[in-house]
Amino acid sequence: MDNNGHKGGKLGKVGEDEAAAFLAENGHTVLERNWRSGHLEIDIITLSPDGIHFVEVKSRKSNSPVIPEESVDAAKTRRIATAAAKYMRQKKISEESHMDVISVTFDGFGTEIRYIPDAYIPIYL
Repeated sequence: MDNNGHKGGKLGKVGEDEAAAFLAENGHTVLERNWRSGHLEIDIITLSPDGIHFVEVKSRKSNSPVIPEESVDAAKTRRIATAAAKYMRQKKISEESHMDVISVTFDGFGTEIRYIPDAYIPIYL
């Protein structure tokens, strides 16, 4: 945890910045960053021509034994889906929704971004 009690700290923040920039460069309008409701959080919420996207960002250094997206497990996807449903109810949004994952890997020489649109379907969780 960082000094503010958040998981991920500086690496996570930089990864989310990279992911938000990537999404913006690829036709998404960033609506929210680190949206919270109680204990639920969504890293990035965007709007694109195909609907609203709820994006989980996972960042790692290249020497990590686990690739970032592997840490988005069933429990995490359920929490994100619950948060997304709450967000859509609060904002009265009826757009098509997408649950995406972006993995950001830092290797000291550059950054690798892997975007996984529709990484999971909440109806099956």
